[in-house]
Order: sequence, then structure tokens, then C-alpha cells
Amino acid sequence: MLSKKKTGLVLEGGAMRGMYTAGVLDVFMEQGIYFDGVIGVSMGAITGCSYISGQMGRTVRYNKKYCRDKRYMSFYSLLTTGDLVGNQFCYHELPENLDPYDNEAFKKSQTEFYVTCTNVETGEAEYIRIKDMVEEMDYLRASASMPFVSRIVECGGKKWLDGGCSDSIPIRAFMEMGYEKNVVILTRPPEYRKKPESKRLVNLFYKKYPKFAAALEHRAEGYNQTVEEIRQLEQDGKIFVIRPETPLEIGRISHNVEKIEGAYERGRADGLACLPKLAQWLKLPE
Repeated sequence: MLSKKKTGLVLEGGAMRGMYTAGVLDVFMEQGIYFDGVIGVSMGAITGCSYISGQMGRTVRYNKKYCRDKRYMSFYSLLTTGDLVGNQFCYHELPENLDPYDNEAFKKSQTEFYVTCTNVETGEAEYIRIKDMVEEMDYLRASASMPFVSRIVECGGKKWLDGGCSDSIPIRAFMEMGYEKNVVILTRPPEYRKKPESKRLVNLFYKKYPKFAAALEHRAEGYNQTVEEIRQLEQDGKIFVIRPETPLEIGRISHNVEKIEGAYERGRADGLACLPKLAQWLKLPE
């Protein structure tokens, strides 16, 4: 890249809406577009790690293949393991055997990779640099462990849950870390605003962790403020945003292969459509 500024890529989560992000990232890989740093939240972190290892098509491939497997993302898994997304299957069996993750390529990459996790005891977001996906897989799992349907993840001497509980789109954090020229991939359309969580549900689940409960109660407010900040940064030309213009026809949980493919193809289409403007904004060579 010709730009002298440190480039960053910020990836919002959204569970299965992340297939949209996977489509954009596959276009980036096809075009040889990479960044100095990537920060992902929840599903954004999961799509981001396959992007850094250069495994084009991997994210949509295994989601289409295993979306109906009860060990993957199901209420069967929730009832039998305490996690909607099965830990052993998704973070071990799948990346180690069924659709191997290229950890060596990840470690050789020049791109710095961060995942956003929420510290359950403080209620604060923490941004963790991962250098080895095998040794530090639990941080990726923590970032994607959705509240209410996941057990608390303990690693590094701390307790964690989904990074989206405290910082769903960590653009400000990445800018403060020195990434001056950022591309942001969102999974919601421009007009979307988050609604508050049920205080009764929050207190029922997280009474032992009042600071985390407070973070959940203020999650919508923080998210909506960030969306407004992103809108202003985009208008000022300080960031480049890629997002679906209308809602994706897929929910956070989906066992529908056609909907998974549809969200992915929308990401690909938007990724391809934005290439000329993105190249100009990043000042890439033609």
C-alpha cells in the first residue's frame, strides 16, 4: 500500500450476519487488499482470522456445511453444554480437523490481529492482540460468547464474554491505538439503531457481576452513539464504511444454507462495487 498512514480494518459482529463480512473479505483477498491491523468483535473476529490466514471461502464454506449440525450452533448444544455455540466442536474439532485453520500462515502474516472481549468483572472492553490462534483460541471464543446463551470464558486470569457487550464497533479504540486510516465493515443498514436489553433478564443472569450487567443495560446507548460517530467520521472522509443498505435476510442464528449464501453474496457484491472508491481512498496502485 502506498498510504503512509497505518491502515486498519474494523469488523462488527452479528453472528450469522457475519456471512456478509465474509463475502467482503473474500473480495479483499482476491484483490490482494490487506491492512496493517485488523480488529474484530464476536463473529467479526471469527471472519477476520480466516482473512489474515488467507483462507478464501473458508468462513462461508464451513458455515454452510455445518449450520445444521446440532454440535455447531443449536439449542441442543445450549441445553447439553451451556453454550449455544459448541466449544469443543467449533473451536477444536472444526479448525483442527474438519476444516483446518492455517495457523502457520496466520503467524507469518504482517497484519496485527486484535479481538475485542468484555471483562465480566469490570464491564469494560479489552482489546487483545493474538499472535497464535491455536494457543490463544480461548480469546477468540470469548469474543464470540454471546450473553445469555454462553458460559463465561476464563482465560488469562480473567472472565470474559462477547466483546459486543461493551464495544460493538471499536473504531475509536483502533484509532487511539494508532490506526489512522480505517475501513469499517458493518452488518446492519444505516438506519438501524439497537434497542435496550431487558433489565429483568440482565439482572436474572448477571446479578453476581453488576458492572457487566450495567454494561449490558447501556449497550444500546453505546452502540447507537458509535453508529452516529461512524456516520460523522464517514462524512468527514476519515473512515471508509462498507455496510448493507437494507437489512440482511438472515438472523443471528440460521440453519438455512440459502440465507447463509445470500448474505455472503451480498457482501461479495458490495465489496466488488466499492473497489474503485476504496482503492482511491486507500491510494492503492492500479
